[in-house]
Amino acid sequence: MSDADLLAALIHSGSGVNAAHELADRLLSRFGGLRQLLHADADALMAEHGIGVSRSAIIRALPELARRYYEASLPPGRRIRSPKDTEAYLQARIRDLGHEMFCCLFLDNRHRVLRFDEMFRGTIDGTSVYPREVVKEALAVNAAAVILAHNHPSGVAEPSQADKRITQQLKSALGLVDIRLLDHLIIGAGKSTSMASRGLL
Repeated sequence: MSDADLLAALIHSGSGVNAAHELADRLLSRFGGLRQLLHADADALMAEHGIGVSRSAIIRALPELARRYYEASLPPGRRIRSPKDTEAYLQARIRDLGHEMFCCLFLDNRHRVLRFDEMFRGTIDGTSVYPREVVKEALAVNAAAVILAHNHPSGVAEPSQADKRITQQLKSALGLVDIRLLDHLIIGAGKSTSMASRGLL
């Protein structure tokens, strides 16, 4: 099914299949694609002919539904085997935020998920990260290992010099209490970078 087919199936509500498909085509064209449509604000959606409160609510609920779907792919107790195990989950959780979010995935000694925390929220171009708080939370859940992640609202998944510095600081701080830093994932627009895979840990 095309994006228009899927969207029409969701917003079809007594208006006829053809009318729903025409509306779906128009919305995708107007907003520039499915992703842009799903992240449009309520006022922009409501301004479109054929979009009422009900259809607007359906469209705006879809990104949250996707986030929850991927969240269920990493429940507590699930074992992490590679960066790919977490990439789709993190893309769904933090890719499209308009600000930076720094997160920690706390794991036990068999790399099973203990908890996922959104630790620090920043601005569009940066966030402040405090190693002491990361260590404190890791000890609180009795973590043996940690995977770090944060998004770049610019869409560029390349680690900055600041990213490299804080990664080394966190590795050292966690190492003092015998907690291993397994990776730091940078989430961009449709792409993620594993700093472990780059040899930057």
